[in-house]
Amino acid sequence: MKQLRAIRGMNDLLPEQSPVWQYVESTLSELFARYGYSEIRTPYLEATQLFSRAVGEATDIVEKEMYTFDDKSGDSVTLRPEGTAGTVRAAIQNNLLIQPQRLWYFGPMFRYERPQKGRLRQFHQFGVEVFGIEGPDIDAEILIMTARLWRQLGISEHVKLQLNSLGNSASRAAYREALVEYLTARREQLDEDSQRRLERNPLRILDSKNAQTQELLAEAPCLLDFLDEESAAHFDQLRALLDAAGVAYEINPKLVRGLDYYGKTVFEWVTDSLGAQGTVCAGGRYDGLVEQMGGKSTPAVGFGLGVERLVLMLETLEVLPEALGQQVDAYLVAVGDVQSAALGAAERLRDELPWLRLQTHCGGGSFKSQMKKADKSGADYALIIGEDEAAAGQVTVKYLRAEAPQQTVALSELTALLQS
Repeated sequence: MKQLRAIRGMNDLLPEQSPVWQYVESTLSELFARYGYSEIRTPYLEATQLFSRAVGEATDIVEKEMYTFDDKSGDSVTLRPEGTAGTVRAAIQNNLLIQPQRLWYFGPMFRYERPQKGRLRQFHQFGVEVFGIEGPDIDAEILIMTARLWRQLGISEHVKLQLNSLGNSASRAAYREALVEYLTARREQLDEDSQRRLERNPLRILDSKNAQTQELLAEAPCLLDFLDEESAAHFDQLRALLDAAGVAYEINPKLVRGLDYYGKTVFEWVTDSLGAQGTVCAGGRYDGLVEQMGGKSTPAVGFGLGVERLVLMLETLEVLPEALGQQVDAYLVAVGDVQSAALGAAERLRDELPWLRLQTHCGGGSFKSQMKKADKSGADYALIIGEDEAAAGQVTVKYLRAEAPQQTVALSELTALLQS
């Protein structure tokens, strides 16, 4: 019988990988809590119309990458390819937008694209979405918050912030017209993908990876020259706030992001530590999206952060805490007919030392085989209960990672010994 395997691009997360993910998850959730953000959890499966309306019919995500199918009722549904649309839908549906909201989420997203290093078809994102705050100070806050995250993780020197403003819909329309005019006159010099985008989504050509197209764009009209007065002032104030906070950035006038809902501020945190430059975290403003999806006009800003790529960075740069892989502090070895005493002692320790990661041996076996398993577990101590120890209410403590003589102590004294 043919062995069943995971679907391509949808990987298992194995026990030896979990500590790194837990470290990243706890670091991010604690950081968001410190800034006053609350967690929201939305469904993995949504109506297809949610994404086609929010993300944009002409985007690569909607055109090429979504996992879409009809359910048993004949309704078209889609596995979420990103987190913003579902969060906006939940905020409107549950009347959250009667006051400003600072929200965060974490979970899997799904896009049918070519799997590669740091990019999968089922991938995981942390996201932040803020509703109801209009000024550039909230844009600055989320960028300052992510800068703090890089410092906490020890990778500040390996990420750079790229910043741009897309202006309002009128200024984007004026720029779009100028860009199309410029590129139409040079259509034959564009790569095939950019020629296709010229008709439906010309701003996405700015993000082309084709070297000849990028060379052509060097003389193209600049988006920042078309900004409306309000957007220009917003962008200037944001830059002043980042300067005052000591957050370095570079302006990238070709940065447009791949989703139709963005306006004004857009940004990407990029790295070249994984080879070719890659995006670790990206987002921007989407002030018109709530109204577009049936809610009241609400300013909004947010970002998404790819966990697979971040984990890959931390491992590649070797900046993870040294003890991260250790799953067990102590391993309880039970030799002879002492299972009842061993389990009782283990539960007592767990009651008295909530921080202790204690693994109790189950399944029998010789003293030698149990000690091998204790050593393999990575524990610092083996706690040994044989028939003599059980009868005397004692435990023998053997140090597995330090040069120290083993000692036998009363069970009542073990808590104090482990604390010391």
